[in-house]
Amino acid sequence: MTPRLIVSDLDGTLLGSDHRLHTDTIEVLRTLVGHGHHLVLASGRHYADMRVFRDQLDVPAHLISSNGAYTHAPDDQLLDANHVDPRQAAALIQLPRPEGVRLSLYMDDAWYIDAESPSHLEMHAATGFVYQVVPPEQMPVDGIGKILYGGDPEALFKIETAIREISDGALHVTYSTPESLEIMAGNVNKGVALAALLERIGVSAEHCLAFGDNLNDIEMLSLVGEPHFMLNSHPDMAGHLSTARQIGHHGEAAVAVLLRERFGLPANG
Repeated sequence: MTPRLIVSDLDGTLLGSDHRLHTDTIEVLRTLVGHGHHLVLASGRHYADMRVFRDQLDVPAHLISSNGAYTHAPDDQLLDANHVDPRQAAALIQLPRPEGVRLSLYMDDAWYIDAESPSHLEMHAATGFVYQVVPPEQMPVDGIGKILYGGDPEALFKIETAIREISDGALHVTYSTPESLEIMAGNVNKGVALAALLERIGVSAEHCLAFGDNLNDIEMLSLVGEPHFMLNSHPDMAGHLSTARQIGHHGEAAVAVLLRERFGLPANG
C-alpha cells in the first residue's frame, strides 16, 4: 500500500455547519491514520484554534494555519513561519475602512481585533479561541502571520482594491468567506506550505488527496493528485479547478463519505 496524504480545510469542508467535527469524520480519519496514511489540517484559522480539532481526532497531524503562514508538526514543533513585512503591516493597519469593518491580526500566539465583535467569536465557540481588543494605534507591526478584514463584501472589495494597488503584488490577498478578506506575506498560501511539507515528509503531490471549499484553498487543490471541492463551495471554485471532483455538503460529513468510498472502508452504521 502506498501511503496517501489527506489534507483538508476545516470550516465549510471538514467541519459541520456547527463548526464541529462529525463523529463519522473522526472515526474515518482515525482509521486511515491507523492504516498508515498521513493527515494534514490546513486552515485560515490560528494554530491555537486548530490544535483543538487535532486533539479531538487524537491522531498525529501536521497543521498548516493562517492560510499557510505557519506549519506545525504533530508534536507542536514549529516547522515554518512567514510574517507580513512590518512596513506593509503598518500600511494595512492604517488603511481607511468603513466603521462596520473589523480589523484583526493573527500573531504567533494571539488574535488581536480593533473593537468588540461577538459575531467573530461564533465560529470559535467549539474551541474557546478568543480575541484581545487592541486599538489600531497600539497594534504591533512585527510577528503578524495574517491580517483580516471582516465585514460587508462590498466594503471588503473596495479595501481589496486599495490593498492590491499599494502592495504591487507583494502580498497574498484572498478570501476564506465572502465576509473575510485575508492578507499574508507574498507567496504565502496553503499550496506553498503544503508543497514544502510534502517535500519534508517524502510524499509526492500525486499521492495527496485534498479537500476545500473557498478561494483560499485553490492553490492547495491545484497542487495535488486528487483534489475535491464541496457542494457548498464558493461559486467560482469550479472555474479555477477543472480537474477537481465536486463532492457533497460539509453539513453531511461529505469528506468522510468520500474517504470511505475511496479507501474501501465499511459503510457507517
